[in-house]
Amino acid sequence: MIAVTTFKDRNVALFGLGGSGLATAQALVAGGAKVTAWDDNPDSVAKAQAAGVTTADLRTIDWSAQAAFVLSPGVPLTHPKPHWSVDLARSADVEIIGDVELFVRERRAHAPDCPLIAITGTNGKSTTTALIAHILKSSGRDTQLGGNIGVAVLTLDPPQAERYYVVECSSYQIDLAPTLNPTAGILLNLTPDHLDRHGTMQHYADIKERLVAGSKTAVVGIDDTFCALIADRIERAGVKVKRISKRNVVADGIYAEGSGIIEAEGGKSSLLIDLDGIATLRGSHNAQNAAAVIAACLAVGVSADDIRAGLKSFPGLKHRMQPVGRRGQAVFVNDSKATNADAAAPALSSYDRIYWIAGGLPKEGGIASLAPLFPHIRKAYLIGEAAPAFAATLGEAVPYEISGTLEQAVTHAAADAAEDSAASAVMLSPACASFDQFKNFEVRGDAFVGLVAALDGIKMLIDTGKGN
Repeated sequence: MIAVTTFKDRNVALFGLGGSGLATAQALVAGGAKVTAWDDNPDSVAKAQAAGVTTADLRTIDWSAQAAFVLSPGVPLTHPKPHWSVDLARSADVEIIGDVELFVRERRAHAPDCPLIAITGTNGKSTTTALIAHILKSSGRDTQLGGNIGVAVLTLDPPQAERYYVVECSSYQIDLAPTLNPTAGILLNLTPDHLDRHGTMQHYADIKERLVAGSKTAVVGIDDTFCALIADRIERAGVKVKRISKRNVVADGIYAEGSGIIEAEGGKSSLLIDLDGIATLRGSHNAQNAAAVIAACLAVGVSADDIRAGLKSFPGLKHRMQPVGRRGQAVFVNDSKATNADAAAPALSSYDRIYWIAGGLPKEGGIASLAPLFPHIRKAYLIGEAAPAFAATLGEAVPYEISGTLEQAVTHAAADAAEDSAASAVMLSPACASFDQFKNFEVRGDAFVGLVAALDGIKMLIDTGKGN
């Protein structure tokens, strides 16, 4: 845990006592702050009380005595309207911050030069974050991985010299971190997302810009207009910018040319690595991720050789285009994190012959947007509530069966792939939420891995803890 010493002996109000909120409250208490916490959920309040955190309805406290208000990133700050606690803090002119801001203040106070790589963007954040952490760890560096990737940042080890932090940041977290100052900040891309919480696309982009605007080196993907303009704007303001692209040549930066990742600098270009043959980094989206990773790792002093070795040994992000097993010429791919059509598209575009397991609790729009990728699908195996609707969309374009359950789908897809004389992929990329049959996408992905591991003649590519 990182004890938050920067608020020692000062009053701090906190709202939101979920996983990261409770960790934040405990970190503040450990650092000597006088915390008063609350949540709209009585169970969360009870859990905080059991953990020794002082609780009280924030409507009843003296706001004029508070040094800061710490808000959980899941609670509305601006849209669709501010949470009542935000209104109270603003009325008392109390600064509103989040856990990432507390972290960067502790870093400045105790180890301002320890490297911090912060990652944001609409798509690709988690893979990029995990890949950077893998490269740093593989090269022997003390590496701390956290943030929006699922590990509360204040549960990491305290800042100290030569300790590297890799932090994934959502737009909600950036909005609550006004002094975020990474050594290397990455902005991958921007497409409309979370507009219910940010109001407009421009406001969403403005928030994301803050992460790279405060960076010592800003790594910015320039394949969309919003990011290209951000790169130009922060460069004019004096920030060192490394532009990256998955489809265009850049004069000074890193870009993809086929499966090759090219570095351009001073009018010269050179091949850094060819991603061909790295199963966990297939597809143009991963070319962009790799370009960003290389630029950020170089910025914090990692050698090109260490970066190449880390890229080649990357096991993949669990549940995201994760090769988990192989039998004959068929690779089995766990893409359970693809909970809508847009999220499934990268995996479907990365393989040419796919035995596709899809379905679950359907999202608005279904899979119609995936029609250009239907030629990649040899057969579809449809499960869950979405099966009839997906079957209607596939029509005569793709052979399909209504498998019903994941177990039936894996069994039938594996059998069909075994009869295919060409290289293929048996892929769980559901384009649906999991909640009709599974608690969450992680449980669904783990179930897929277990079913694959039980197949005769399978060679597992990951450690399942069962000796495979």
